[in-house]
Amino acid sequence: MNPYGFDRRGGPFGGGGRGPGFGGRGGRRGRIFGANELQLVVLDLISEQSRHGYELIREIGERSGGLYAPSPGMIYPTLSLLLEIGLIEEVDADGTRKSFAITEAGRAHLVENEKELAAALARLAALAAHRDHADPAPLRRALGNLREVLASASSRPDFDKPKVLEAARLIDELAGTIERM
Repeated sequence: MNPYGFDRRGGPFGGGGRGPGFGGRGGRRGRIFGANELQLVVLDLISEQSRHGYELIREIGERSGGLYAPSPGMIYPTLSLLLEIGLIEEVDADGTRKSFAITEAGRAHLVENEKELAAALARLAALAAHRDHADPAPLRRALGNLREVLASASSRPDFDKPKVLEAARLIDELAGTIERM
Protein backbone atom coordinates (compact mmCIF):
# COMPACT_ATOMS: atom_id res chain seq x y z
CA MET A 1 0.00 0.00 0.00
CA ASN A 2 1.20 3.49 -0.74
CA PRO A 3 0.27 6.59 1.29
CA TYR A 4 -2.90 7.17 -0.75
CA GLY A 5 -4.45 3.82 0.13
CA PHE A 6 -3.83 2.30 -3.30
CA ASP A 7 -2.34 -1.17 -3.46
CA ARG A 8 0.17 -2.36 -6.04
CA ARG A 9 -2.63 -3.48 -8.35
CA GLY A 10 -3.69 0.09 -9.04
CA GLY A 11 -6.72 0.78 -6.91
CA PRO A 12 -7.66 1.20 -3.33
CA PHE A 13 -8.84 -2.04 -1.76
CA GLY A 14 -7.13 -4.18 -4.43
CA GLY A 15 -9.59 -3.18 -7.13
CA GLY A 16 -7.13 -3.15 -10.00
CA GLY A 17 -9.23 -5.68 -11.93
CA ARG A 18 -12.34 -4.63 -13.82
CA GLY A 19 -13.59 -1.10 -14.00
CA PRO A 20 -12.59 1.56 -11.56
CA GLY A 21 -12.95 -0.74 -8.57
CA PHE A 22 -14.10 2.04 -6.25
CA GLY A 23 -17.52 1.94 -4.70
CA GLY A 24 -20.39 0.80 -6.85
CA ARG A 25 -19.32 1.56 -10.41
CA GLY A 26 -18.07 -1.52 -12.24
CA GLY A 27 -15.75 -3.42 -9.99
CA ARG A 28 -15.21 -4.54 -6.49
CA ARG A 29 -16.83 -2.57 -3.73
CA GLY A 30 -14.46 -1.59 -1.03
CA ARG A 31 -14.37 0.38 2.15
CA ILE A 32 -12.44 3.57 1.85
CA PHE A 33 -13.21 4.57 5.44
CA GLY A 34 -13.53 2.86 8.75
CA ALA A 35 -16.58 3.82 10.82
CA ASN A 36 -14.74 6.54 12.78
CA GLU A 37 -13.31 8.07 9.61
CA LEU A 38 -16.70 8.16 7.91
CA GLN A 39 -18.13 9.85 11.01
CA LEU A 40 -15.44 12.52 10.78
CA VAL A 41 -16.01 13.12 7.06
CA VAL A 42 -19.78 13.34 7.56
CA LEU A 43 -19.32 15.67 10.51
CA ASP A 44 -16.94 17.85 8.50
CA LEU A 45 -19.40 18.13 5.61
CA ILE A 46 -22.21 19.02 8.00
CA SER A 47 -19.95 21.66 9.58
CA GLU A 48 -19.82 23.41 6.19
CA GLN A 49 -23.63 23.58 5.93
CA SER A 50 -26.62 21.63 7.16
CA ARG A 51 -27.22 18.56 5.00
CA HIS A 52 -29.41 15.50 4.74
CA GLY A 53 -28.24 11.96 4.02
CA TYR A 54 -28.63 12.04 0.26
CA GLU A 55 -26.66 15.30 0.05
CA LEU A 56 -23.85 13.69 2.05
CA ILE A 57 -23.73 10.68 -0.26
CA ARG A 58 -23.69 12.96 -3.31
CA GLU A 59 -21.03 15.30 -1.87
CA ILE A 60 -18.69 12.44 -0.91
CA GLY A 61 -19.19 11.05 -4.41
CA GLU A 62 -18.27 14.40 -5.96
CA ARG A 63 -15.20 14.81 -3.75
CA SER A 64 -13.97 11.38 -4.79
CA GLY A 65 -14.32 12.27 -8.45
CA GLY A 66 -17.32 9.97 -8.71
CA LEU A 67 -15.30 6.90 -7.79
CA TYR A 68 -16.71 6.32 -4.31
CA ALA A 69 -19.99 7.05 -2.64
CA PRO A 70 -21.04 5.47 0.64
CA SER A 71 -24.28 3.55 0.60
CA PRO A 72 -27.39 4.71 2.44
CA GLY A 73 -26.76 1.72 4.72
CA MET A 74 -23.54 3.42 5.82
CA ILE A 75 -24.66 7.06 5.91
CA TYR A 76 -27.95 6.80 7.79
CA PRO A 77 -26.61 4.73 10.71
CA THR A 78 -23.68 7.18 10.92
CA LEU A 79 -26.11 10.10 11.10
CA SER A 80 -28.15 8.30 13.77
CA LEU A 81 -25.04 7.71 15.86
CA LEU A 82 -23.79 11.29 15.51
CA LEU A 83 -27.24 12.54 16.52
CA GLU A 84 -27.42 10.14 19.47
CA ILE A 85 -24.02 11.20 20.86
CA GLY A 86 -24.80 14.90 20.41
CA LEU A 87 -22.34 15.82 17.65
CA ILE A 88 -25.13 16.87 15.25
CA GLU A 89 -28.71 18.01 15.66
CA GLU A 90 -31.76 17.85 13.45
CA VAL A 91 -32.51 21.32 12.07
CA ASP A 92 -35.41 20.90 9.70
CA ALA A 93 -37.09 18.40 7.47
CA ASP A 94 -37.63 18.82 3.74
CA GLY A 95 -40.52 16.46 3.20
CA THR A 96 -39.23 13.12 4.44
CA ARG A 97 -35.58 14.25 4.45
CA LYS A 98 -34.13 15.37 7.77
CA SER A 99 -31.33 17.92 7.64
CA PHE A 100 -28.62 18.05 10.27
CA ALA A 101 -26.32 20.76 11.60
CA ILE A 102 -23.18 20.40 13.69
CA THR A 103 -23.26 21.14 17.42
CA GLU A 104 -20.51 22.78 19.49
CA ALA A 105 -19.58 19.29 20.72
CA GLY A 106 -19.29 18.25 17.06
CA ARG A 107 -16.97 21.16 16.29
CA ALA A 108 -14.80 20.27 19.30
CA HIS A 109 -14.73 16.64 18.10
CA LEU A 110 -13.46 17.75 14.67
CA VAL A 111 -10.69 19.81 16.29
CA GLU A 112 -9.68 16.86 18.51
CA ASN A 113 -9.49 14.58 15.47
CA GLU A 114 -8.10 16.93 12.84
CA LYS A 115 -5.23 14.61 11.81
CA GLU A 116 -7.56 11.66 11.22
CA LEU A 117 -9.97 13.90 9.32
CA ALA A 118 -7.15 15.28 7.16
CA ALA A 119 -6.05 11.73 6.29
CA ALA A 120 -9.60 10.71 5.36
CA LEU A 121 -10.11 13.80 3.21
CA ALA A 122 -6.73 13.17 1.54
CA ARG A 123 -7.95 9.69 0.57
CA LEU A 124 -11.02 11.23 -1.08
CA ALA A 125 -8.82 13.67 -2.97
CA ALA A 126 -6.48 10.82 -3.99
CA LEU A 127 -9.44 8.94 -5.46
CA ALA A 128 -10.39 11.99 -7.51
CA ALA A 129 -6.79 12.39 -8.69
CA HIS A 130 -6.59 8.68 -9.52
CA ARG A 131 -9.66 9.04 -11.72
CA ASP A 132 -7.77 11.53 -13.88
CA HIS A 133 -5.10 8.96 -14.74
CA ALA A 134 -5.29 7.17 -18.06
CA ASP A 135 -7.37 4.00 -18.19
CA PRO A 136 -4.96 1.03 -18.08
CA ALA A 137 -7.42 -1.27 -19.90
CA PRO A 138 -5.55 -1.08 -23.25
CA LEU A 139 -2.33 -2.05 -21.47
CA ARG A 140 -4.00 -5.04 -19.79
CA ARG A 141 -5.39 -6.11 -23.17
CA ALA A 142 -1.98 -5.80 -24.84
CA LEU A 143 -0.28 -7.68 -22.01
CA GLY A 144 -2.85 -10.47 -22.31
CA ASN A 145 -2.23 -10.58 -26.04
CA LEU A 146 1.54 -10.88 -25.48
CA ARG A 147 0.99 -13.65 -22.93
CA GLU A 148 -1.17 -15.60 -25.42
CA VAL A 149 1.34 -15.17 -28.25
CA LEU A 150 4.23 -16.29 -26.04
CA ALA A 151 2.31 -19.32 -24.79
CA SER A 152 1.40 -20.30 -28.34
CA ALA A 153 4.90 -19.72 -29.74
CA SER A 154 6.67 -21.56 -26.92
CA SER A 155 4.56 -24.67 -27.52
CA ARG A 156 5.64 -24.90 -31.18
CA PRO A 157 8.47 -27.37 -31.92
CA ASP A 158 10.34 -24.83 -34.09
CA PHE A 159 10.47 -22.25 -31.24
CA ASP A 160 14.04 -23.17 -30.33
CA LYS A 161 16.57 -21.60 -27.96
CA PRO A 162 17.68 -18.79 -30.35
CA LYS A 163 14.03 -17.75 -30.86
CA VAL A 164 13.39 -17.83 -27.10
CA LEU A 165 16.44 -15.63 -26.51
CA GLU A 166 15.42 -13.22 -29.29
CA ALA A 167 11.86 -12.95 -27.89
CA ALA A 168 13.27 -12.27 -24.42
CA ARG A 169 15.60 -9.61 -25.83
CA LEU A 170 12.72 -7.88 -27.63
CA ILE A 171 10.57 -7.90 -24.49
CA ASP A 172 13.45 -6.52 -22.40
CA GLU A 173 14.08 -3.81 -25.00
CA LEU A 174 10.42 -2.84 -25.01
CA ALA A 175 10.35 -2.77 -21.19
CA GLY A 176 13.31 -0.38 -21.22
CA THR A 177 11.65 1.85 -23.80
CA ILE A 178 8.42 2.02 -21.77
CA GLU A 179 10.35 2.70 -18.59
CA ARG A 180 12.02 5.73 -20.20
CA MET A 181 8.67 7.21 -21.33
